[in-house]
Amino acid sequence: MRRWGRYILLLCVATAILVWVKPAHAETDPAKLQQQIEELARQVLLLQSQANTLSNQIKQFDAQIRLTQLKIDETEERIKLLGGRIDQLEGSLESLTKAFSTRVVETYKLSRVGEPFVFLASSKDLNEAVVKQSYLKKIQESDRDLLVRLQVAQNTYKTQKTESEELQEKLNTQKAELDTQKAAKAQLLSVTRNDEKKYQQLLAQAKAEYEAIQAIIAGKGQEEEVGDVSQGQRIANVIQGASCNSSGAHLHFIVAQGSSPQNPFSYLKSVDYENCSGSRCGSGDGDAFNPSGSWDWPISPRISFNQGYGSTWGIRNTWVGKVYNFHNGIDINGTSSEVRAVRAGKLYRGSYGGSGGCRLRYVRVHHSDGVLDTYYLHINY
Repeated sequence: MRRWGRYILLLCVATAILVWVKPAHAETDPAKLQQQIEELARQVLLLQSQANTLSNQIKQFDAQIRLTQLKIDETEERIKLLGGRIDQLEGSLESLTKAFSTRVVETYKLSRVGEPFVFLASSKDLNEAVVKQSYLKKIQESDRDLLVRLQVAQNTYKTQKTESEELQEKLNTQKAELDTQKAAKAQLLSVTRNDEKKYQQLLAQAKAEYEAIQAIIAGKGQEEEVGDVSQGQRIANVIQGASCNSSGAHLHFIVAQGSSPQNPFSYLKSVDYENCSGSRCGSGDGDAFNPSGSWDWPISPRISFNQGYGSTWGIRNTWVGKVYNFHNGIDINGTSSEVRAVRAGKLYRGSYGGSGGCRLRYVRVHHSDGVLDTYYLHINY
């Protein structure tokens, strides 16, 4: 009977291992963190609905930065809590697996001597043989139950490991977002020199430029036909320095089908470039630069990429997001100021005078295929 006693002891140890696995308690109250996050989110929304001043914009940045930091704290706490559970499961699974392996061996040995005739021969009487047979049946049932519980514990471990990896990715994204928000605030203070008047000037300039560009694409600019141009022919020069509705030198390049803007990256080919569309040049948080077409660029590489197409970093993080929510072209610079036609077609020179008090010059090429137009803005001709 010594073997039976040893086996029952193993059963008790394995059961105790399973019972011991309990979730660790978080040191920080998750409900309290969530409540703070919700309150700050409401503050951000309230600030966004208030007057568009530099002071208010800075308050929005500060509130958003605090909100992101709280989200980071919450994610870190969840990782910490989950890590405790995973550590416990690792130790428990190791012990449980060893105990189960030992039990399998013992059960096999018992089953070999558990044949009815062997039980009868090794027992004092029929009653003892029946008791041994009953014990063996219960042990085998317990093994099957323990195997199921072991498989559940293993699946739980895998699930929690995956969740932990996903939370770590989320944490990395949140930290990158926090860095971007801090950089955007610093950029705002730098370009405005923390001056309300300068901030309002930047807003007015962005509004005037947006109005002019929308009008030009809609065909409201005053144009004159120049004549046919070939692909690669010089058609203008980028204005150096600040100009009408522009705080610095750049080419705003648009591809349009009728009055509908198209993504220029669908037409332009791969080229050497520097990405300056985010918090700083080469920061990695800027707009996607993914040309996939065959056109040559309108300016000479190396391209300095200042703003992309669509919902850009600038829209999400700077004052221009107060003016428009979609950028209908790309803003670029090159190694020279010369601007060239990307395709052959008919050249038009135009300008538009809007509420900004200046006339925005541009050139347009109506492509020979009759489908597309390309626009080149902030230029002289």
